[in-house]
Amino acid sequence: MDATVKVLKHKIDNFTPELLKAFVKVVENFENQNKSVIPQFQLDEILYRIQFHKENPKTKLDFFKNISELENNLS
Repeated sequence: MDATVKVLKHKIDNFTPELLKAFVKVVENFENQNKSVIPQFQLDEILYRIQFHKENPKTKLDFFKNISELENNLS
């Protein structure tokens, strides 16, 4: 992973100013899209269920149902 990050940093350091501005816009757009795609309350619910299941491993983790519900809400 560190090697990949180093290669990426090296490539970014060699960008022209114009290319760097374009790259920044793409990354900012990507970050904004990721934030708005899944509502925070759904992320919190999934995190809560994962934590609960870790504390109670004998419980059923109904992930497939939850992911299907999440996909339906996003469609």
